[in-house]
Amino acid sequence: MFGLGYQELLIILVIVLVLFGANRLPELARSLGSSVKEFKKGVNEAKVEDTTTPDRKEEEKKA
Repeated sequence: MFGLGYQELLIILVIVLVLFGANRLPELARSLGSSVKEFKKGVNEAKVEDTTTPDRKEEEKKA
């Protein structure tokens, strides 16, 4: 995972804990999760639009 070992990840976790506090960590994780979910939704919608666009162009050429 990005070339990080368990020691580096532990240090990063401690720094985040100090910066934000234990009470805000669940809120931050929830926000991050919902952001990732919305990003994936947007990417999937873009893929759907990309796959339907050539068909529409072909229909316009025929008409």
